[in-house]
Amino acid sequence: MKKHLLPEEGSFYKANLHCHSTLSDGQLTPVELKARYKSMGYSVLAITDHDIMVPHPELNDEAFLTLTGYELEVNEDTPAPWANTRTCHMCFIALEEKNRKQVCWHPEKYLFGHSREHADLICIDEETSPYLRRYCGEGVSDMMRIGREKGFFVTYNHPAWSLESYPEYMSYHHMHAMEICNWGCVLEGYHEYSPRVYDDMLRGGKRIFCIGADDNHSTGDMGGAWVMLKADRLEYRAVTKALESGHFYASQGPEIHSLWVEDGCIHVKTGPAREIVFTTGSRNALRLTARKDEPLTGGSFALDRGMSYVRVTVIDPAGRCADSNAYFLDEIL
Repeated sequence: MKKHLLPEEGSFYKANLHCHSTLSDGQLTPVELKARYKSMGYSVLAITDHDIMVPHPELNDEAFLTLTGYELEVNEDTPAPWANTRTCHMCFIALEEKNRKQVCWHPEKYLFGHSREHADLICIDEETSPYLRRYCGEGVSDMMRIGREKGFFVTYNHPAWSLESYPEYMSYHHMHAMEICNWGCVLEGYHEYSPRVYDDMLRGGKRIFCIGADDNHSTGDMGGAWVMLKADRLEYRAVTKALESGHFYASQGPEIHSLWVEDGCIHVKTGPAREIVFTTGSRNALRLTARKDEPLTGGSFALDRGMSYVRVTVIDPAGRCADSNAYFLDEIL
């Protein structure tokens, strides 16, 4: 029996789920962001300004959709200089278009850039505000829990830039996804293509997705990492349902055309690739390598339940990667 891991029906839409505008610390207005991303072939943009959630329905048209969201942070309480201080950043993206209430708000804290100037634009969730954030596993997990319960898609952002390592990110619970690639941080010199962090989390028992995002603040950090999501149509709830269901992959360039399980094997069809890697939760893996002047366009890998999970990485001739979400064997076999 053939089981599609990426839906057979629907269309792929290119999306950036982490983006900043002049409403916080970005250099481009929301209108300018739309123009640039649309010119690069994007159909979906979540404008996630720091601590200020402002919907942008005025930017939507038949070929472009904005998602409502914002980025929250909580910093280590230490006298150390900022450059040595650990922090945790997460994006909350509203799953329903009518969800306009910002959670974990405090009227006197957590605002920087231009966000304080635009605080009158937001709608506060009174049940969860004012909220005092705590930098610890319990504190971050509580924020992520509130985000999920209040109808947000919760992502964990740029662990390397945040100076976080295994003890920190393994103590965080209730996220939907982590950033396997944060392009803005890559350009700044951080090791922010983080497949090892993703595998740490998966092998530690977290069943989460992975996304690619720009985290752009200017014009020089756009179009480097994104999500290709497959949905029935370019409408708000159809797109967020695809996020909730994991019907997407993260990419820096390569394409995954189809992904399915059949006869005990996982199969993938791709754009031109130099390598295709199958990673699992056990000491079982496979790397397929293209022959000279004949790129790969697909591959297969035999599965068994002892592998725990499987995920696929596609590497193009330029060395750029696309990463599927992890699929757990007890769910797909």
